[in-house]
Amino acid sequence: MYTPGLVSVTFRKFSVDEILALMKRTELQAIEWGGDVHVPDVQTAMEVKKKMEASGLVVSSYGSYYRCGEGQDFASVLKCAAALGAPTIRVWAGDQGSLEADAAYREKVASDTRMITAMAMSEGVSISYEFHGGTLTDTTKSAQTLLQEAATEGLYTYWQPPVGSRVEGNMETIDLLLPLISNVHCFEWKALNGEIVRRPFAEGVEHWSAYIQKLHDAGKSGHALLEFVKDDNPEQLIEDAAALCRILGGK
Repeated sequence: MYTPGLVSVTFRKFSVDEILALMKRTELQAIEWGGDVHVPDVQTAMEVKKKMEASGLVVSSYGSYYRCGEGQDFASVLKCAAALGAPTIRVWAGDQGSLEADAAYREKVASDTRMITAMAMSEGVSISYEFHGGTLTDTTKSAQTLLQEAATEGLYTYWQPPVGSRVEGNMETIDLLLPLISNVHCFEWKALNGEIVRRPFAEGVEHWSAYIQKLHDAGKSGHALLEFVKDDNPEQLIEDAAALCRILGGK
């Protein structure tokens, strides 16, 4: 089963306490804490962990901005995630799209992924790729290939629908990545006149219900995390959270 939650960087300008107060107005149960603004160090991680426990909320993940293969320091990322009590660390599959990357770059990303996954697993933490443009998980085929190239225990991938994609194609992508999907980033964005427009999540209930149902039917579990609401409006989160919880509550 999937648990409803929030990606903290949805509200970058909010403090940890403001986000926790906002969560109380919803039925959301989990938070992916961003490593760049909300949980940048171990001391903060320990403080946030205590606040989460007091609030009865679950840490779904540590949203890092570590890019595999780019020579960044992973040890500090892992320390923060472990102090936070995060079960998985979200990382980025390099800094090049699949059309730009050559075989040597792909191997560098895969090799680094294996190394950091081994480090994370020694602390009981898994690694999950962000499923995102501008990286080696920018297409289903590239993501599949990278997961095979980097194959190691404790490595997974997030899933989210590419903006402007079709429901049928997204359902196929879920099928193809299904064994290794961990958490899901949830949003309702549309591509209109060359711009990406954020819409109320309720407008996507039909296709999001289909996506979640497919994951549930396969026995998957994790967190369905709302990300980047319309107009960055906290009141929109209240509405979006209600729509997400209706979907998950029916499964």
